[in-house]
Amino acid sequence: MDQILSNISLLFEFPVVNLKIVIDGIMIGALFALAAYGLALVWGVMNVKNLAQGDFVIAGGYVAWWFAKQGLPPLLGVPLAFVIMWGVGWLIYKLVISRVIERDLFTSLLATFGIAIMMAQILNLMFGSDTQSIDLGYDSFYFFDGFIDIPVAKLIGVLMATALAAAVIIFMKSSRMGQAIRATSQDARAARVLGINTEKVYAFTFSLNSAICGAAGAIIVMVWIIQPFYGITHSIRAFVIVTAAGLGNLPGVIAAGLGIGALEQYGAHIFGIGYQQAVAVMLLLMVLIFRLVQQRKVRKSLE
Repeated sequence: MDQILSNISLLFEFPVVNLKIVIDGIMIGALFALAAYGLALVWGVMNVKNLAQGDFVIAGGYVAWWFAKQGLPPLLGVPLAFVIMWGVGWLIYKLVISRVIERDLFTSLLATFGIAIMMAQILNLMFGSDTQSIDLGYDSFYFFDGFIDIPVAKLIGVLMATALAAAVIIFMKSSRMGQAIRATSQDARAARVLGINTEKVYAFTFSLNSAICGAAGAIIVMVWIIQPFYGITHSIRAFVIVTAAGLGNLPGVIAAGLGIGALEQYGAHIFGIGYQQAVAVMLLLMVLIFRLVQQRKVRKSLE
């Protein structure tokens, strides 16, 4: 307890510590938001709560890590992870997800939970349980007499995540498939009446989500660490962000992603790095309770 109080007091005695925490949180939170946007797509279009979301992220990280070990430029791992995880997502959709879209919520949760376990075990068998990362070898920018450092690798990661998010947004607004995805998310039955092949839309959406997660994982392995069983923490973060922001609310997803990144950094500073992931779990519980209270108030107002 004394250590916790000391860490809290440090935030007031040296305000620059808060700036460092917020900057670190925003930089990693941008990657959380990227994976969460993919979840929001699948959830909003297909009504599938993908419990394997974080495992797609980790798988993408291992794709980039493996190619880097073969001597390819690490930054090339991002587009490679995007393409390969697209294929993985399409395969999983055809084998599993297409069979549970029209089923009840429990069935889809059970199916995606099984996918998450399978992917974690496959990654563990292929690459082992040790944590892995890619060292880009870049230096950092230093401010406030060196107290605040911004690693160039993280800055590049944020820029790549921003570029990918912008590309997805433009695609969703400008392309025919993007328009079909938005129409299907609003009313799948009406979209079918209008001649939209919703089966193709579903397959494309799930594959796109997997590719986005793969790219996010490829960036994460360059600025953080990955391990086969870390997927659950990324899944929890994605669910917190989407639940807090709401489906179809892209600005909310971005804000929530940056927010949870900063809150996790504060949690790590105050309680210790071992409690950083626990912050995401607590936030999920708080968001669910808040949403439940909101729903009850709406129901009472309608009675």
